[in-house]
Amino acid sequence: MASAWYQVSCDVPAPLAEAVADYLSERSGCGVCTDNRNVDTFSTDDIPTNETVTITSYFSVPCPIEQHLAALNSFLNQQFTQLPACQPAPPQVSMIAEEDWASSWKEHFKPLPVGNRLLILPSWEQPSADETRQTIVLDPGMAFGTGGHETTRLCLECLEQILTDEPQLDAPLLDLGTGSGILAIAAAKLGATRIDAVDIDPQAVLVAEENCRLNRVADVVACSTTPLEQLPAGYRLILANILAEELVRMAPELTRRLLPGGLLVLSGILAEREQFVIDGFAPQPLKLEASLAAGEWRCLRYRRQA
Repeated sequence: MASAWYQVSCDVPAPLAEAVADYLSERSGCGVCTDNRNVDTFSTDDIPTNETVTITSYFSVPCPIEQHLAALNSFLNQQFTQLPACQPAPPQVSMIAEEDWASSWKEHFKPLPVGNRLLILPSWEQPSADETRQTIVLDPGMAFGTGGHETTRLCLECLEQILTDEPQLDAPLLDLGTGSGILAIAAAKLGATRIDAVDIDPQAVLVAEENCRLNRVADVVACSTTPLEQLPAGYRLILANILAEELVRMAPELTRRLLPGGLLVLSGILAEREQFVIDGFAPQPLKLEASLAAGEWRCLRYRRQA
């Protein structure tokens, strides 16, 4: 019989969030999570404060859930005395079954056409008969990148256009923050013959290597955890699908590794952070050629001038 859990969620004013999280973490022994935010920064100083925060914790079944809830309500009433204008909302309780989270997401990952020449195919699906598209067989595992997210799709569309307009790249390509390896594999499928795919996460590199083998491009894609500062100069094209803050921090190192006339594709940028990235790259000898948009995300294409 599968294990089950009581999921207990509390909506509390932001000033009380830390105290409630600490209390639930200690009482449940299972830690807590807070409501997810769309954050495009590595600096906690830049994270906006929500007026209300949802704190969620889990209690294993069986347990005296009524006692836990009574104690939680008492704790909340005590905490809310600090905010006389607010009243505590009752905790929300539901029961969830323990699932195989490593595979349950697969139902949401379906074959996905991208641009005019690419088709992203989950490794458990049958190959397509569409000979007009290059098929990328993908098993993302624990690494980011299935093609479904706007940031990855923008990169793929930009990459397709570049390799269609300039098919004979006479220098290697760099996929920085490769994740599942999807961009490097797409580049190989579209004709690139020398690709470095790097990521700071060793698990992502293992996933990327396996995906390269699945797609029979391991001979042209070199996967590694090599830091950007240790990579050689001389790339004709660099793809970087990372957060805006990191892109700006790496601007000088990225530019130094581009050949004159080389192209730099930046993604992972929220629309509200686009100008921040443009300003951050302004001191570099780069020309902004295009800004692509999908939903709230942006992808910038630069060319090195000198």
